[in-house]
Amino acid sequence: MASMPGADSASERSVLPEGIPPLPENATPEQKDAHWFKYVYQGDKVPQLTLRAVVMGGILGMLMAASNLYTTLAIGWGFGVAITACVMSFVIWNALRAIMGGRVSQMSILENTCMASTASAAGYATGSTIATMFGALLLLEVIPEGGTAEDVKNWNVTPIWAVAMFTLCTGLMGCFLAIPLKRQMINHEQLRFPSGVAAAETLRSLYGKGKEAMDKAYTLVAGIAVGALVGILNTPHGTLNVLDKILPWRLPELVPDDGFSKVHDKQLPGFGFSVSVLLVAAGIITRMRVSLSMFIGSALLYWVVTPWLVGEDVARAGSGWIKQADGTMIYDKAQAVATVIKNMELNGSGTTLRVQPWSLWGGTALMVFASLTAVALQWKTIARAFGNLTIGEAKGNDETAAMKAIEVPFKWMVIGIAPVALGLLLVQMIAFNISWWAGSIAIAMSFVLCLVASRATGETDTTPVGAMGKVMQLMFAIFHPGQMQPNLASAGVAANSAIASADLLTDLKAGYLLGANPRRQFLAQFIGVFFGTLAIVPIWFLMVPTKAHLEKFAAPATRTWEAVARVLTKGIDYLPTSAQWSILIGALIGIVLPVIERFTPAKARGYLPSAMGLGLSWVVFFDNALGFFTGACIIWVWEMVNRKNADKYGIPLASGMIAGESLIKAIIAMTATAIGLFGTNP
Repeated sequence: MASMPGADSASERSVLPEGIPPLPENATPEQKDAHWFKYVYQGDKVPQLTLRAVVMGGILGMLMAASNLYTTLAIGWGFGVAITACVMSFVIWNALRAIMGGRVSQMSILENTCMASTASAAGYATGSTIATMFGALLLLEVIPEGGTAEDVKNWNVTPIWAVAMFTLCTGLMGCFLAIPLKRQMINHEQLRFPSGVAAAETLRSLYGKGKEAMDKAYTLVAGIAVGALVGILNTPHGTLNVLDKILPWRLPELVPDDGFSKVHDKQLPGFGFSVSVLLVAAGIITRMRVSLSMFIGSALLYWVVTPWLVGEDVARAGSGWIKQADGTMIYDKAQAVATVIKNMELNGSGTTLRVQPWSLWGGTALMVFASLTAVALQWKTIARAFGNLTIGEAKGNDETAAMKAIEVPFKWMVIGIAPVALGLLLVQMIAFNISWWAGSIAIAMSFVLCLVASRATGETDTTPVGAMGKVMQLMFAIFHPGQMQPNLASAGVAANSAIASADLLTDLKAGYLLGANPRRQFLAQFIGVFFGTLAIVPIWFLMVPTKAHLEKFAAPATRTWEAVARVLTKGIDYLPTSAQWSILIGALIGIVLPVIERFTPAKARGYLPSAMGLGLSWVVFFDNALGFFTGACIIWVWEMVNRKNADKYGIPLASGMIAGESLIKAIIAMTATAIGLFGTNP
């Protein structure tokens, strides 16, 4: 597979502060650390971890926790918090300064960085699996004889204390597990973490001075305006009735609802183009190698693999596919034999093929083994990173000792993770009937899946939450066969820990680019977990008091967790043979690609496929991959026409579009949530 040369380096140039000498391509980890500490670090010169920053981040994060819970239930998607929080904090604080006649000082750029870390932990890292894991448990609860779904109370299915402890412990677990990953992925490998780059560029533009900064700021504002407008116009009718009255017009579908094509007259989910600038902007930041890998992998899945597998199902007796007199095939659920395992299942109405429940097995295997192989190939660097994190007797020059003193020490992880792991183990045993040894394995596996999720986020800006959960569901189908509670709880442990870890690293990427103190950022994120738990738990029970309330939502992600739990609790053999083969093939590709990349000259690596991009392409919908690829093509063409102009404006424009759409989506969701909690949708 080919990639466009030069795009990756351009992205790195565009996010570094002005006037910093470039590093040589073969710089050692020590040289990278020394270069950053000398030219970028500002953490001792500028206020950072202050009370006002933490309180502002906590309040904004608590509000956004409600909005993300709503959007997860409504459309199965959560929105990033950091960029939105940065813009909102900047506007709110400057408004307060104006009201108070300038008697309070402006919040510094690094204070806003810490604020964003707190807001992210509170608004995103703590509640992302509440709607999926706990929602699936609620959907799986059997309605009592003679009763209705209204009689199935949420707090009777999972006690409030269990939800609170689970949310708090998994959030903290992810924070602590990110400690050994930070220096490897951010300092040394310098993975992209596009949302982190966007947050840094957003703050830099907001605080910038001079013509260059003003140009970028205006570009950022233009991007925010475009993103906000698109976010309003692609909001579905019925989300907020007052919005429908004010602005009844919506963006037309660029591709029909049934996508680019059908297979035997059945729709393929997400097989179109999403009218959103979020994914396009992410592709601008991610660039061509990963985005092209995602597009090709997803095109292969939808145009080649899926039709072939459905053809195999059609030819299998008892699959439910019936040949009509005119030779066409129709699906009749009543004709399906329970013992016949199809490759591609259909939704309840039989109109849509469920592609991802099959494809995620191969995609997940590829990502897991690619991450583990990449780690194994860099064991010396990782060993150095672990050694550098054990702060104590600092050896070497003063600069090296000072660098060590600002990193999060490895001993913090050791000290912090012990009580958190114990608390999480007790919750699993008492609330979800998981044996102590299986619960211990779930906690240990969290580190592996945090590694995978963090690497995927670093390369593609997408955290494969569902995929991480499915790995654990597959494992616990063997450990606790036939039991749905342990199956879902183990998935929640891995998924929520992985989200928190990837979220912290995204924020640390922004801090790294701005010269923040990583230890203070970690503390801000740590505090944010408590804010988020305090908000999301009562909101969850207020928003979804019964099974009937949950069933009113589309909740696509929740229903996917429910469906996989139903399948896997029947046993691993219930997976179709093709899915088992895809796991094996994905694992082999995941091992081979990093090995090839390791021994390929640096200048030629841009032409190799991205293992994470390929793996993710089989986990997300096609419209996600197409959005990324569209953005990558835009910036590639822009660079060919005017590289200097693209380097200057590309990242600010993309950052603004991400901030604008995510901000307006959060506002709409929070408004709809408030209306849903306290009244009717006017």
